[in-house]
Amino acid sequence: MTDNNAADKAESDKSEGGVRAVQRALDILLAFKPADDGLLVSELLKRVDLSRPTLYRLLDTLDAKGFLVSEGEPQRFRLGPAVAQLAHAWSSGTSYETVAHPMMRRLWESTRETVSLHVQEGTHRVCVAELPSTQPLSFRRGVGYREMLVRGASGRSILAWLDPKAADLSTYGAQNAADAKRVMQQLGQIRQQGYAMSRDELIQGAVAIAAPFSRAAAASWARWACSAPAPGSARNWCSAMARC
Repeated sequence: MTDNNAADKAESDKSEGGVRAVQRALDILLAFKPADDGLLVSELLKRVDLSRPTLYRLLDTLDAKGFLVSEGEPQRFRLGPAVAQLAHAWSSGTSYETVAHPMMRRLWESTRETVSLHVQEGTHRVCVAELPSTQPLSFRRGVGYREMLVRGASGRSILAWLDPKAADLSTYGAQNAADAKRVMQQLGQIRQQGYAMSRDELIQGAVAIAAPFSRAAAASWARWACSAPAPGSARNWCSAMARC
């Protein structure tokens, strides 16, 4: 083997080793789940296919760069501020509509009913995207439609995760104490089952179901909804939303 070939092979091996190190580091970061309250090295070893020395070496590097933080004895590792910085950069350049559109499209193809995306705007929710139904008889509100949060499935599905007090519900549109009490019961049920439903509420003869389009959306108050004049479709919609 010539000196040039030997040098090229060494450079190639070094490059491949660097790629493997990056892949392994990403595997470690992706091993963390939303419910994790810090992970021990022994727990991480069960989630990634790495030797203990390699894991420790990569943990030290990720810790030094701010992607992980560690504390306690034995050490527990958590995602660090550098991960939050990346998440902020990603979310700042990505709209809810862009993220949700593939899921909205799958739900629309499964139901052929109107599918819309709503976000919180103060005490209201506003429709920021909509795929209209192709059915001969259908309902739609259109992008830009605004409504108080206590009204309709989309509004209450947002309000449920804001977890308001009964005394605060008048701010969001509750008309009186009895209305606030009824809404509080509805919000508890929504949090328990994971979605909201309305019938004959804003439009006579219409039924709607609304739910977070992702775990991240549950923290950002973004919801998608499916609406139609066919109450019998509700159970099918729930299954379709779960698949999307």
